[in-house]
Amino acid sequence: MPDMSIELLPGLKLRNPVIAASGTAGYGDEPFRLYDIAELGAFICKGTTLKPRAGNPQPRIMETQDGLLNAIGLQNPGADAVIHKYAPMWSAWPTPVMVNIAGECIDDYAEIATRLDKVPGIAALEVNISCPNVAAGCLEFGTTPEGAAAVTAAVKASASLPVIVKLTPNTADIAALARAVEGAGADAISLINTVRGMAIDINKRKPILGNTTGGLSGPAIKPIALAMVWRAAGAVRIPVIGGGGIATAEDALEFLMAGASAVEIGTAALVNPTMFTGIIKGIEKYMLKFKIANLRDLIGAARK
Repeated sequence: MPDMSIELLPGLKLRNPVIAASGTAGYGDEPFRLYDIAELGAFICKGTTLKPRAGNPQPRIMETQDGLLNAIGLQNPGADAVIHKYAPMWSAWPTPVMVNIAGECIDDYAEIATRLDKVPGIAALEVNISCPNVAAGCLEFGTTPEGAAAVTAAVKASASLPVIVKLTPNTADIAALARAVEGAGADAISLINTVRGMAIDINKRKPILGNTTGGLSGPAIKPIALAMVWRAAGAVRIPVIGGGGIATAEDALEFLMAGASAVEIGTAALVNPTMFTGIIKGIEKYMLKFKIANLRDLIGAARK
């Protein structure tokens, strides 16, 4: 059988490259979950802020053509709840768990990282830099290399855990952004986060989402995500985790061949929670068909 494992970072080995993406997989404690977390390469919990957040006003989600538009607003119970309620459960899992963290200022990120550091059950941090920087007029941290690097450096200085920085597509130069966070100490990058979008109710003549705009995910953004992963992977030496619109094993293989070492599955798993298993088996089937013994032989294959 082919070896689908990947040592994403030193000390962080995944049994396969398929990761449950933040914001779509909850905390893994849902009794109605239709997939086995033990089958996954890794699990990323819902975005976590320093204090609990109620999220944005309703409505917060809607389907679009080949996608999903959401403006949840990082509803979550806060860092302390994650530490005391969920981390003990994660520590018993065979699958590594990464915590996605978010903040309104750099000090928020640093404080969350400090609290989560060395907590059993937490294998790495995924830093969401698509958040509004309140101190800078609510512009996204990740829209400029300087802002992205500042957050990355603060988190690295506050925690010994591996730091994965999740890049926003709402930037002028994804390669410059990737190089900036690598230079600030990021151990890996993941991309892309959702693409900013909106919808209008033509009968009410008002935006549909309570927050006016939201983030677009799903198959509609896959070509955008794949192009950005290609550019980022060519710009840095650290590992890249690709995501954005992946719904099939073929999609996942494209991201691996573009240079990603692993892939995140989000919106597709909301539509079909058994999607994870299908994608894992599909990658394995492809490797058997083409007699590929090791997953590493697929990573960046389209670049050679």
